[in-house]
Amino acid sequence: MYVRYIAYMQGQESPIEVHRWFQTAVRPVWPIVEGSLSLRKTRCNRKSCSACASGKGHVSYVLSGRKGSQRFSIYVPDDLAPAVQQAIKNGRHLQELMNEAGVRLVHALKNQRRDRNR
Repeated sequence: MYVRYIAYMQGQESPIEVHRWFQTAVRPVWPIVEGSLSLRKTRCNRKSCSACASGKGHVSYVLSGRKGSQRFSIYVPDDLAPAVQQAIKNGRHLQELMNEAGVRLVHALKNQRRDRNR
């Protein structure tokens, strides 16, 4: 992330240029998810369950995250887990882009203010 930013510091960006860069950078970042995907093993309530009796249990994927101050967990079918994992990766990439955009925008605003005061 930092190396990419240095390349843009050569020329002085305006806030509008940062905005255009950000729009272009985030366009391909879809789908996005914030949270984590975990594989859980649980026991069921059936007395004659062979999977639970053998110790194997019932394995399922769960997406965990927060909505405001509330935590949530959502069951994710096995065949959807790879797509959800990629969406989580995209969400992390979006966060990096937002961080970079923030730094670039502050520099652009400071440069704009400096140029106005000259």
